Amino acid sequence: MVLDALRRLRTPRTPAAGLPPVADGEVLLETVGLTKSYAGADGELPVLSGIDLRIRAGEVVALLGKSGSGKSTLLRCLAGLVPASSGSVTYRGAPLTGANPGTAMVFQTFALLPWLTVQQNVELGLEAKGVGAAERAASARQAIDLIGLDGFESAYPKELSGGMRQRVGFARALVVEPDVLMMDEPFSALDVLTAENLRGELMELWESGQFPTRAIVVVTHNIEEAVLMADRIVVLGSRPYGMIREVFDVDLARPRDRTHPGFEALIDQVYRAMTGRQKEARAQGRATAVDKRTVANTPLPTASVDGFSGLAEMVLHRGGRCDLADLADDLGLEVDDILPQVDALDLLGFAAVSDDDLVLTETGTTYAQADVQQSKTVFARAALQVPLVKLIATSVRTRSEGPVRAGFFRDLLAHHYTSEQIDRQLETATDWGRYAELYSYDADPQEYRADEGEEHEEPPGRAGA
Repeated sequence: MVLDALRRLRTPRTPAAGLPPVADGEVLLETVGLTKSYAGADGELPVLSGIDLRIRAGEVVALLGKSGSGKSTLLRCLAGLVPASSGSVTYRGAPLTGANPGTAMVFQTFALLPWLTVQQNVELGLEAKGVGAAERAASARQAIDLIGLDGFESAYPKELSGGMRQRVGFARALVVEPDVLMMDEPFSALDVLTAENLRGELMELWESGQFPTRAIVVVTHNIEEAVLMADRIVVLGSRPYGMIREVFDVDLARPRDRTHPGFEALIDQVYRAMTGRQKEARAQGRATAVDKRTVANTPLPTASVDGFSGLAEMVLHRGGRCDLADLADDLGLEVDDILPQVDALDLLGFAAVSDDDLVLTETGTTYAQADVQQSKTVFARAALQVPLVKLIATSVRTRSEGPVRAGFFRDLLAHHYTSEQIDRQLETATDWGRYAELYSYDADPQEYRADEGEEHEEPPGRAGA
């Protein structure tokens, strides 16, 4: 029973019991040729393509990738919350036709019902399964005690901190004893210390050998988090749609030691897989030359001009070349935190990634050394080679009747991106174009207008990479 399992979890661990759930090789979840598309303005918008994946008993699997790689969509397909467009998703060999009965989900945003108490929120899953009132109340109390919130049974979510709310989310998922616990960036909304504590407690429970679930699948964009938690890391790429780029087996003893050479080496390997543009482009059979770029295959990273300019200056002060992991450490950040800025510098031709180093190009060095007005000129020339920025700039300059409404660009982008992605693309393009004085934007009527500044020449070629 659920209550008995949770009571056992509360029992102190002995060395002999310090084993994870038995990895008996049983395949709990499997996808074969999984694709997922959403409706676009003129057809289907692909998000996932050709995903072959197995989740076996006794393992923690991390789905790792940048924003837009489809990792959360893949998790929802495994949970049966989103139907596949083609291919198959099976649970214990049976095709999914709806919500997966063997999984429970922990969300990034906690997803608690604010009008219910902690006790009532935890009972929800058991109530949906038809468990009687007395039994589910007892099980919920045990789960609340297990995750360290005893005394808060009658509290409402608004009375709890972020970490406490996520504990309620874990208790609600674990109390139904799912075969597979699924977590969608469960620690990303928490402060660093709270996330570290909660992640550590979760892994201690997993290693206890009495965890009420047989496998864990966690979505993350954080490389170190994936290496800390997972037995297997599945890296997803996102150009132009989500596909498995590489899989890493994590052969490191638990609990993981961040200072172990193998730990650091694996982080470097996974990082290279996440930033391996040439390898991914070859895998998809696409050319990588600048003149082949389109709005569809060249999304803008979510990086502000101030952000990537600051990064370029830091690299310049380190001699024009620096190890990204070392730079992130110096800044007190994770490598993942500066990847959007790295992508922006690469896209603009200001820098290139060589092994683990970020290297300024000749143009990037000029940009980083220039004063404000000079840097604007260099940036404008480079930005005009970015398809979306060029599209907006060209459209407003060739339109004699006046401004161009943002809806025009939204319609074009809808052929290739989801509505959320379109918002991010236009926000970044607006920021870049305004700074470069290529065009202006009026937020009230949502209109782009030509800037009356000087014309900008084509940028020089990429050099010094």
